[in-house]
Amino acid sequence: MNIFNIFRQEIHKALERLKRVGLISTDVVMGPISVEPPRDRARGDIATNAALVLATAAKRKPRDLADLFIPELEQIHDVASVEIAGPGFLNFRLRNDFWRHLITEILDSGSEYGRNEIGAGRKVLVEFVSANPTGPLHVGHARGAIFGDVLSRLLKFSGFDVTREYYWNDAGAQVDKLAASVYWRYLQGLSMAELGRTVGEVDNDVEYKGDYLIDVGAELAKAEGDKWRGTPEKEWLPRVRAISVEAMKALVRDDLCVLGSEFDNEVSESELLSQGKVDAAVGALELKGLVYQGRLEQPKGKIDDWEARDQILFRATQFGDQVDRPLQKSDGTWTYFATDIAYHQDKFNRGYREMINVWGADHGGYVSRVKAAVEALTDGAASLDVRLCQMVRLFEDGQPLKMSKRAGSFVTVRDLVEAMDKRVGGKLGKDVVRF
Repeated sequence: MNIFNIFRQEIHKALERLKRVGLISTDVVMGPISVEPPRDRARGDIATNAALVLATAAKRKPRDLADLFIPELEQIHDVASVEIAGPGFLNFRLRNDFWRHLITEILDSGSEYGRNEIGAGRKVLVEFVSANPTGPLHVGHARGAIFGDVLSRLLKFSGFDVTREYYWNDAGAQVDKLAASVYWRYLQGLSMAELGRTVGEVDNDVEYKGDYLIDVGAELAKAEGDKWRGTPEKEWLPRVRAISVEAMKALVRDDLCVLGSEFDNEVSESELLSQGKVDAAVGALELKGLVYQGRLEQPKGKIDDWEARDQILFRATQFGDQVDRPLQKSDGTWTYFATDIAYHQDKFNRGYREMINVWGADHGGYVSRVKAAVEALTDGAASLDVRLCQMVRLFEDGQPLKMSKRAGSFVTVRDLVEAMDKRVGGKLGKDVVRF
């Protein structure tokens, strides 16, 4: 039962009765109206702006029109009274019997109460978390992980065909830096095995200094011995990168499991690149005349390393973005935006016309360009809805905890859940964190 939909239907019926008796012109059409709880709960159980919405078409003042509605609405079986509030809002008070019957229905339905078919089987892809695979999932990602999971469950409960997807940014400079950090731990692992030494200080040039990489390096040393010691980077990098990324993905998957967030599918940025899908997406935009060689103006503010240069640009301004967007870096590799374009085209090619992305609030400035790309690629056939979640902040003794995955100083989702387990007793930490 959806209480508000039921009363919306009753308001429509009341309008038709007023038309039949000649109190309202037959050409008046009910537009979109709100039927919801009143802002002040002391004013009743349900409020509607129907009289305000219809006043102009009915050629009456909103409060006068509301007066006409009251006798009609008070005929509804479960309504105790209807009152006018403010400029013409109608507030319903429901009989106690209505609530008693509703409680009985809820108890009889159990966990199925509220299930509906609003979605009518429409396919929706919800992409969330998508943190870089450079370490465990820290609490900064927790809100997005929970929000995306709950939203997906709610959509599924409402009749949508939902796919929950994780997009791995497993290509580019940050995973090369991860591999270099693991290589350092690998060398330490060899030293530990040979000399029995404990792990020492991390080299300042190593990007990711967290202890979570110690075991990865030790396992690599155990599995492959000194095969990679002293070899050029170009020889060890592909192998160490692959092992490092898979190890980090396993950590993230475990953390998501602890948090109770589930995924149906994973997509890899590196696979999109290797399969030529980025080239294909940019090529598709080029065929539409939406890619050109040009120069961007220098962004506002002082940028020391700014360099004006010819580059491949996407005509994002044709779709509401503030500036056209670069698709290729100075070294010839694709920008993150270019790979994101390919990823969203991949979603579309897999049959998804409704896409929802759950991003951190720090990605707010990125929304317009990705929406522009989706509109351009699909000729408006697909929609992208982006939900931004603020990062979670933790406090200890009244002071905010500063977190850095690269420095290795952060609190993982697992840490937080286990801390809540201890605080509340038993295995309820996950539910506390999700709440």
